[in-house]
Amino acid sequence: MFHKNIKLVLAGLIIASGIWQLIESNIGNGIFLILLSAIPIFLYFKNEFILLAFLKLRKQDFPGAQKWLAYIKKPESALVRKQQGYFNYLHGIMLSQTNLIQAEKFFKKAVELGLTMDMDLAVCKLNLAGVAMTRRRKLEATNLLNEAKKLDKQGMLKEQITMMKEQMKKM
Repeated sequence: MFHKNIKLVLAGLIIASGIWQLIESNIGNGIFLILLSAIPIFLYFKNEFILLAFLKLRKQDFPGAQKWLAYIKKPESALVRKQQGYFNYLHGIMLSQTNLIQAEKFFKKAVELGLTMDMDLAVCKLNLAGVAMTRRRKLEATNLLNEAKKLDKQGMLKEQITMMKEQMKKM
């Protein structure tokens, strides 16, 4: 796991060597190196371990996703702000299966740091609403459900939102 700034330095060195190859009339090598520099730049914005954890979650392999996230030792220094949000989001999803109180902390931190996609933010708010509902905080749960409904533009969470609203009426 490289520090986020090391990835940029590595990309800069690869670009510099690519330009040097172009100057030395090795056009093929120069073009290849400049294209190769896209990999560390991509990994600066999309962390490799978070991508692998998402792949494991798609297969419902929670221990595998946890294993990939465990490779990130210091998320503050190794990840960009949005990646830190997704780091906390993934931890919250995994902990929501077992421990809702700890999951709430991770979800709140993910909302605070920010998530790129509205759908992920909607899922986060929906989970926070569920936690608030179990703690009998009806007003907070209602606000979070309304925010999740606004963020759910594709309507993928429509059933879960209506089900939670029905459960809140019984409170």
